[in-house]
Amino acid sequence: MEEMLELLWAWIWPLVWLSLSLVMVMKVLEVFYWRPKRIEKHFSRQGIKGPSYRFFIGNVKEMVSLIFEASSKPMMPCNSHNILPRVLSFYHHWKKIYGSTFVLWFGPIARLTVADPDLIREIFVSRSEYFERYEAHPLVRQLEGDGLISLRGEKWAHHRKVITPTFHMDNLKLLMPLIGKSMVEMVEKWSSVSSSGDFEIDVYDWFHSLTEDAISQTVFGRNYEDGKAVFQLQAQQMLFAAEAFYKVLIPGYRYLPTRKNTISWKLEKEIRRKLVRLISRRKDDHDDEEKADDDGRAKDLLGLMISESRKRFPLRLSGPSSTIISVQDIMQECKTFFFAGKQTTSSLLTWATVLLAMHSDWQELARQEVLSVCGSSDIPTRDHLSKLKTLGMVLYETLRLYPPAVATIRSARADVDLGGYHIPRGTELLIPIIAVHHDTSLWGSDAAEFNPARFAGGVALAAKHPAAFIPFGLGARTCIGQNLALLEAKLTVAILLQRFSFRLAPSYVHAPTVLMLLYPRYGSPVIFRRLSSNQHNHPST
Repeated sequence: MEEMLELLWAWIWPLVWLSLSLVMVMKVLEVFYWRPKRIEKHFSRQGIKGPSYRFFIGNVKEMVSLIFEASSKPMMPCNSHNILPRVLSFYHHWKKIYGSTFVLWFGPIARLTVADPDLIREIFVSRSEYFERYEAHPLVRQLEGDGLISLRGEKWAHHRKVITPTFHMDNLKLLMPLIGKSMVEMVEKWSSVSSSGDFEIDVYDWFHSLTEDAISQTVFGRNYEDGKAVFQLQAQQMLFAAEAFYKVLIPGYRYLPTRKNTISWKLEKEIRRKLVRLISRRKDDHDDEEKADDDGRAKDLLGLMISESRKRFPLRLSGPSSTIISVQDIMQECKTFFFAGKQTTSSLLTWATVLLAMHSDWQELARQEVLSVCGSSDIPTRDHLSKLKTLGMVLYETLRLYPPAVATIRSARADVDLGGYHIPRGTELLIPIIAVHHDTSLWGSDAAEFNPARFAGGVALAAKHPAAFIPFGLGARTCIGQNLALLEAKLTVAILLQRFSFRLAPSYVHAPTVLMLLYPRYGSPVIFRRLSSNQHNHPST
């Protein structure tokens, strides 16, 4: 009997293992081959083509190859603004073959490109409940934090409601003098180091420091100095994480105990420790703050979140309800607004300065307006900024030609019909923002040229479709900080125009490149010259 049982088990175990192995193989084949092929045929029947799916990797290898080839050399001519073939090379390449709506594969995940403004409006506005922000790569989430950008559903709605007062115009009006004073001090500091009339600055690096200062004021308010110290640590961490992002295709690279990964992990622990201590200290001072609420001081993000958290319960590290704001939530929102506020505004400022340095006629028009409205030395006020129409047109045209985010992605939460197409659940929709911004059918034959005058009648009339201009997104999830970014950019450029004329340095190389956001690969060296009193009095000379 025992021999029979042993013989039976000897037969059963191999069968069990074989069955389990077959199940695993079938699951792998379903995820990485059969399902993608079914989806590929599903889109093909609707007339949507695209590059063929390749087992496991999809089209990633081809995409990386196209990106590296396009970004391997500077743009020619050096003042060209036709940057779509360079910064979104895979889209530009396949659009010529398959049209503007095609499907590509990020691994086994289908990504449908959508560049039609009518469909974009459906995704972001009229049918937004069917589409959610896709789950970003962990390295991206490490940089941007798990704050408002990545939150969904009820928790996102609650956080946005709490944070919104920080970015109301009335509140920003109180912040502008503080930010303006800080900007003037920094401008005077780096201009005073030059013994000659001209001096050269890499504005890409400088604007990062400048926006770091402004966003610290917005997020931390009266705890500005302590908050800035935290953000300086986060800025260091961003450098290491960005380098790791180049190795994103190496499986598990971010877990390897390399020297730089180890430094990044230590920085993350230090950032968390300092933020917890700062939040705790601010919580202790909260009662005194509430008594002084009517002192005319601007509301800051940290104070608003602490105030909301205290309405329901003492601060704690976690909570099950989406309406609970914990210490962890506050930390993540601080990180999110540092990343988003700093990167978006510094990108806008960099490209606006480069464009004005390239186009001296528009620089002079903007300067005449600034000197006429604001004078030659006074810090522009919020009321002044609202009157700077030409400068506003320049900033909008900068955002059109050089949007900080060149594309965005949404994921279909359920099977959904979109513009006559049937989109299966889980499909990702790639909205190529820069392609929409450079579309000649929407913007005219000069779409790749710098022409701020197209915004003379306002944003709504600049293009043939209201959803053709989306640098800050569209609908309910429009960037909450866009008012701050535009005011800060207007204020900074106005201060520069009051005091300096500027041109590109001979060493400038025009090479817009994407690493999460658009940036100048070789920096942006600009030569500044302080305006004489005669130029202040006669700005057109």
